[in-house]
Amino acid sequence: MDLFEYQAKDLFAKHDVPVLAGEVIETPEAAREVAERLGGRAVVKAQVKTGGRGKAGGVKLAADPEDAVEKARAILGMDIKGHTVHRVMLAETADIAEEYYVSFLLDRTNRTFLAMASIEGGMEIEEVAATKPEALARIPVDPIDGVTEAKAREIVQAARFPEEVAGQVVEVLQRLWTVFIEEDALLVEVNPLVKTAEGKIIALDGKVSLDANAEFRQPGHAALEDKAAANPLEAAAKERGLNYVKLEGGSVGIIGNGAGLVMSTLDVVAYAGEAHGGVKPANFLDIGGGASAEVMANGLEIILGDPEVKSVFVNVFGGITACDAVANGIVQALELLKSKGENVSKPLVVRLDGNNAELGRKILTDADHPLVEQVDTMDGAANRAAELAAK
Repeated sequence: MDLFEYQAKDLFAKHDVPVLAGEVIETPEAAREVAERLGGRAVVKAQVKTGGRGKAGGVKLAADPEDAVEKARAILGMDIKGHTVHRVMLAETADIAEEYYVSFLLDRTNRTFLAMASIEGGMEIEEVAATKPEALARIPVDPIDGVTEAKAREIVQAARFPEEVAGQVVEVLQRLWTVFIEEDALLVEVNPLVKTAEGKIIALDGKVSLDANAEFRQPGHAALEDKAAANPLEAAAKERGLNYVKLEGGSVGIIGNGAGLVMSTLDVVAYAGEAHGGVKPANFLDIGGGASAEVMANGLEIILGDPEVKSVFVNVFGGITACDAVANGIVQALELLKSKGENVSKPLVVRLDGNNAELGRKILTDADHPLVEQVDTMDGAANRAAELAAK
């Protein structure tokens, strides 16, 4: 879960990372009172989950409360890289002397954590990494030892921070590491981390991505979710405990058991769809090891509720959950949806393989549901589902 800047800075403040005061508003008129509380001058910043806000005109300096109203009016409603601005943050101004960059992230390639730091902050770090890779220090962080004072000093020295701010940066790095670990983050980034004219180190901007898999031990993170921007189908699936992701531009609904099989199914459907006018998969839905009637009904209800879906491909390899249980789940799910008044009118292509596959196929054959069609192979089923969606 990616956070807005103001949410990231709230987490920073919670763990004693130095930040400037700021408030979030949703209407231009509200900027006047906030700017007055901040001393008159304020920075008005678009709150969107993407970079490049400054270049797009989403960050403006307001000279006084009336100017803050005009700046907020200009930014609210802007489109920044496909993100509409619904909120702006008014923050205290800072007399910036130098701009730096620091971050902690999960290094999946090397299966560890990574610290990155540079004394050339303020610009997009991808640009620094591409044009001046020597200016970006990359220091592995042991997950058990973490960022001790010694490790923080190693990072500071590798990035060549000026001696006069080294001590402060060491402290900030240790506190940011606390944010990273205690909040179960995948990324904690400060760009820019600034040195003010008074010589103070402040996290002027923040970017945080939280690990959704840690929600069970981070109940407070639910309040950080941007429910207004959430896909309604994904939200409904989440409420039912389904592992569902909506894909743009697809028309073949996908249900499978096991993330690997579902990912393979997406690829096969996309490949088959090329022969049918560019038909694509509409979603990722992994029902996991259980395929009860209720689980299958929930999955089908979510997928059939997507107006872009024209056909459904149920691709199951029987393992711990045998194919006969899956077949019974499909039959019962269709009956359950019918009893709830759901309009089930989209064709289902079913491919069963593995444990008790023959029995599962017989159950579906005996049920003789007019919308259910069986195909023995994965490629054949994908092609048929794509063909039906194209029609």
